[in-house]
Amino acid sequence: MRYTKRAVVAAACAFALIPAGAAFAGDGPAPQPSKSAKAKSTAPSEAGNPASAKARVAGVCADAYQVGKTAYIDRAGAHIASVKQFYSKSCNENYGYLWVWDSFRNVNKDYDVSVAVYSYTKDDYFGGQEWTDHNAQEFWSLGADTVKDCTSAVGSLRRAGDPLAGQAASQKMC
Repeated sequence: MRYTKRAVVAAACAFALIPAGAAFAGDGPAPQPSKSAKAKSTAPSEAGNPASAKARVAGVCADAYQVGKTAYIDRAGAHIASVKQFYSKSCNENYGYLWVWDSFRNVNKDYDVSVAVYSYTKDDYFGGQEWTDHNAQEFWSLGADTVKDCTSAVGSLRRAGDPLAGQAASQKMC
């Protein structure tokens, strides 16, 4: 009987410690993700990240996304850079993007780069930027007011000591 009393008292105390509205792991609906969990990465990438530091410096709008197919700059039969065109609906602008591949960048420490948006409609370049004696990997043009035009992103990459730059133009978009 003494053991029964202790068991009843222990069980009563244990139930008293558990509040009536207690929830346990896996109980109820999943919580909504917090806004901080939805934060976009700011890391540069071959795919192009409009949230990267260099994209922000160039004024690339956060909603920019790739349009058209990627073009490649080749040297000695190998891809050394990617050229892409991006579009922002909220800013109503196009952007050129060039990414230097690691295979080139690791053996060439200085090179010249240019990137812009080419308008077939106006037969001119817009948002163009140039860098000389550089060794970065990610390059963005400035925004181009060419959304109503047929356009491509255009880019060039010249290794120090080469007389000519390799060039590429992304898919023509109208």
